Amino acid sequence: MSAAPETAPGPPRQAVAADLPAIKALITAAYTRYLTRMEKPPGPMFRDYGPSVEAGTTWVLGEPIVGVLTLVPAPDHLLIENIALDPAAQGRGLGRSLMDFAEQEAARRGLTRLTLYTHEVMTENLAIYGHLGYTEVERRTENGYHRVFMEKHLPQ
Repeated sequence: MSAAPETAPGPPRQAVAADLPAIKALITAAYTRYLTRMEKPPGPMFRDYGPSVEAGTTWVLGEPIVGVLTLVPAPDHLLIENIALDPAAQGRGLGRSLMDFAEQEAARRGLTRLTLYTHEVMTENLAIYGHLGYTEVERRTENGYHRVFMEKHLPQ
């Protein structure tokens, strides 16, 4: 990834097909640091984001893109399926702004619960999510990944 711009990137926008190469590059850059901690590469590195972009469930932040967020609606909650930041953009509150956007999107849809999961070795993420009010609800292995499932209840 290229150096992240120093100015605030503005609100997230829905991703379009032309964003797919940048999304793939950003996700690779964001998840590469976990390759030595896991038995296999993180799931988001394998994913084809074309269908979620086409479905309107993926948002991007910045130009050039410095953040990616994929939200999957369910009847009773909104799943944060993936959130990733360009490593050069980390530590500036952009991840927090994407998480705030997810809460706003859940509220807009009339949902009062957000869910997410992360790999148990991504301890930094577990700490961040706990700080943001998410609580662990389950741990289980799926497709060879040792996942921690978390949720956050939003005010009604």
